[in-house]
Amino acid sequence: MAPRNPCFSNLAAGYLFPEVAKRRREFAAKHPEAKIISLGIGNTTEPIPPSICEALSASAVELGTKKGYSGYGDEQGKLELRKAISIGWYGGLVRDDEVFVSDGAKCDLGRLALLFGPGVSVAVQDPAYPVYVDSSVMLGQAGGKEESSGAYRGLTYMACRPENGFFPDLGKLSKTDLIYFCSPNNPTGAVATRAQLQSLVDFARKNRSIILFDAAYAGYIRDQDLPRSIFEIDGAREVAIEINSFSKYIGFTGVRLGWSVVPAELAFDDGTSVRQDWNRVNTTIFNGASNIAQAGGLAMFTMTGKEEMRGLIGFYLENASLIRDALRSAGFETWGGDNAPYVWARVNGKTSWQSFEDILDRANIVTTPGSGFGSAGEGFLRFSAFGHREDILEACGRLKGM
Repeated sequence: MAPRNPCFSNLAAGYLFPEVAKRRREFAAKHPEAKIISLGIGNTTEPIPPSICEALSASAVELGTKKGYSGYGDEQGKLELRKAISIGWYGGLVRDDEVFVSDGAKCDLGRLALLFGPGVSVAVQDPAYPVYVDSSVMLGQAGGKEESSGAYRGLTYMACRPENGFFPDLGKLSKTDLIYFCSPNNPTGAVATRAQLQSLVDFARKNRSIILFDAAYAGYIRDQDLPRSIFEIDGAREVAIEINSFSKYIGFTGVRLGWSVVPAELAFDDGTSVRQDWNRVNTTIFNGASNIAQAGGLAMFTMTGKEEMRGLIGFYLENASLIRDALRSAGFETWGGDNAPYVWARVNGKTSWQSFEDILDRANIVTTPGSGFGSAGEGFLRFSAFGHREDILEACGRLKGM
């Protein structure tokens, strides 16, 4: 038999979210009468907006006609959609030929790990979205876990806690090739300020690092003083790649559509264009996003589509506000929930997993343990605002009654 990729033996026992689902199933089996409400996994719950659904349907019907049928498209995405993202999302800060349409941010993050290969050094926020760490381990960019700390060998963890404003102390960060950074952050809900991102870009320029900037929740930023894109920052075009997604803006978690931006100025140490190699990755192991999904994505940039997107985002932000208020009423210290769909809550006297079990047992509510996002997440829980309003209201009542 073929040998197993040895890097997979370095992975922790299980990915966070399947473990959460497993514990929920076990609780449900023991308590079949319980009405469990999930404030855990960040999966959207509300219907795709009408005008965007109409665009999806029309595209599907068109494929059933001789005139409207289309087969393979450009791997980089339909030019019309790339132009819409360039102008409609970035206001011309990036060019359409720097935009690559994909089947989602998570998929792009995996392909980006492949782009840079096993020989690079990697730094991640702690806590962080687990895909950054797991994909790095799978590619051999990090080794197995240290028994004493639980950290993966060869990976630099940038602690982001309330005490430092959820922004790493860059003065303590050694030179590293890749820096994963997410704002608005998943899981903490924190949003980096313009000054903080400028310091990050300055660090990357000085140390010749590349920032992999995950902006999948940027559409939730309501504070006009906070940047939605790394490319609003001076010098970012020389050192950053940005990843974004339609998933949490218009309910495309199951439709699958996202994009990345690789500026023309970005180059490897030998001067080779990163955009050139990213194009090669996409044209080699990716055949382009669904034509139907792209039609829906394009509809988001119409006047009606933008209004519907803002309405859907506003709905989830209202959920976040309700959850945050309920948690504070119950005595929790919280962060996030104002420019992001996640609320980060500190738990006292228990571990994250103990608190997860306690809230599931006492309130029949599923959360996400902060320790699953990294050691700096220990002692916290993440609450997701993705849920039907009636479930959110009932969950808030249960939390207040704890």
